[in-house]
Amino acid sequence: MSLYRKISKAWKRLRYYGGNFARYFLPSGWWRIMYQRKIKRLTPDELARMEKRVKYYINLPEGASYNPKTAVEVGNFHFPYKAKKKFSGYFFDLFELVRCGNRNNKFNYLFGDIREETDCACFVKSRPVSAGTSLSVITRLDGLRHFAFISDTRDYKSKKDMLVFRNVVQHQPWRTAFLRLYHNHPMVDAGQVNHDMAENPAHIKPRLSIEEQLEYKFICCIEGHDVATNLKWVMSSNSIAVMPRPRIESWYMEGTLKGDYHYIEVKPDYSDVIDKIQYYIDHPEEAEAIISHAHEYVNQFRDTRRELLIGRMVAMRYFQLTN
Repeated sequence: MSLYRKISKAWKRLRYYGGNFARYFLPSGWWRIMYQRKIKRLTPDELARMEKRVKYYINLPEGASYNPKTAVEVGNFHFPYKAKKKFSGYFFDLFELVRCGNRNNKFNYLFGDIREETDCACFVKSRPVSAGTSLSVITRLDGLRHFAFISDTRDYKSKKDMLVFRNVVQHQPWRTAFLRLYHNHPMVDAGQVNHDMAENPAHIKPRLSIEEQLEYKFICCIEGHDVATNLKWVMSSNSIAVMPRPRIESWYMEGTLKGDYHYIEVKPDYSDVIDKIQYYIDHPEEAEAIISHAHEYVNQFRDTRRELLIGRMVAMRYFQLTN
């Protein structure tokens, strides 16, 4: 990681936590008033576009409710100073949403990487991709880490005709399966960066910074404990994400992504990886069309104020539907 990116990353974290702690002590009643004002200022078209996303994030089945045994009241949702694992980024992101509700509103939440459906109406960062109803209500949690977009100054055509994979591999057989196939392939620079839990010492390779990975035309975005964290910055770059169809989705709405339109879709067993990247090496105009579509998709998440307002709309819908 370059010195500039290290300083930039540290500054973003300082602003995030400093700003959130400052807002934490402000009266929530003020935020409720501001929320209502911002909703009233939206044009009908803006409101319709935002409502479409709200309905995607919260699609509760009829009669769904929170679990009263584990639910917390908005007025009693406080920063967990004494907890061993504070999930600070998760807490502040959710606190900014629910504080616009009534102090007596109750809700359930589950922090961390979630791959299974919840058993009650519950705020989560991730859930299994599903076209139907879900008790898991997606919110933009841990956004500082997961929503890092970049500006890539390198032209696609000037990059290496190769696929790069650099990830931590822990209890993820789908990542290990990829390494088994391609860790020594001439068209793939693949390696895991953690020494523990390495199935094969040959799988271990040094870390590559984002700048170094951007030297490649194709970047692997294989899901980790939940979603593929690097997918957002890859899709904002002039390289192309290569991955199977997503099984887990987050605020990024991975379930709406189209294979070979927003990213290069490969089979879950990775058997067609080389054929797919060779095809796009031979057809650069189609590859650049994917990059253009990816940039267009990313743009809807860049306005942080609008994203916060959509998140608050999701929280208000939750309180409404769970009575």
